Amino acid sequence: MALPAAIHKVQLNISDLHRHYYQEHSFTLAQHPSETNIRLMVRLLAFIRHAHPSLRFTKGLSSDDEPELWLNADDGRILMWIELGEPSVKRIKQALSRAEQVLVYSYGGRSAELWWEKHHTQLSSLPRLAIYHLSDPQPQRLASLCQRNIELFATLQESEVQLTDGEHSLDLALQQWR
Repeated sequence: MALPAAIHKVQLNISDLHRHYYQEHSFTLAQHPSETNIRLMVRLLAFIRHAHPSLRFTKGLSSDDEPELWLNADDGRILMWIELGEPSVKRIKQALSRAEQVLVYSYGGRSAELWWEKHHTQLSSLPRLAIYHLSDPQPQRLASLCQRNIELFATLQESEVQLTDGEHSLDLALQQWR
């Protein structure tokens, strides 16, 4: 018997000073049984950074042919495809063949750095690709905000994100590897 997904109720108040995007979002977010709190919160961070009324979470770990998040146009085109972790170059190329823009959110320590060292030459030549990295210990700090009911206030300015849940405040700085 398969383990059920953990359900998180999410309330976000986003102030993106760079894009002039100021919105509240409320949704339910499912956490796959094999998904860590770090990965769940990096997924949520990617949503915060690219928030849009049409940005959607997908089946994620449960599907091989969908990203973690995507933004679709009304005519069905995939405007944005967001991956997490250390996807293969093949997967990124497949995403680029389907989407107008592909974003990768890498996180963690040595494993992510080795992935980048191994693939940066191939990835640097690909068009419409951006890769962001959240270095240690930031992912663990981000995971500390994970609760069944997540209420966050996010302020974004360029590559910096400030998150607060009313009790704790966290400043995150993403590196853009590409």
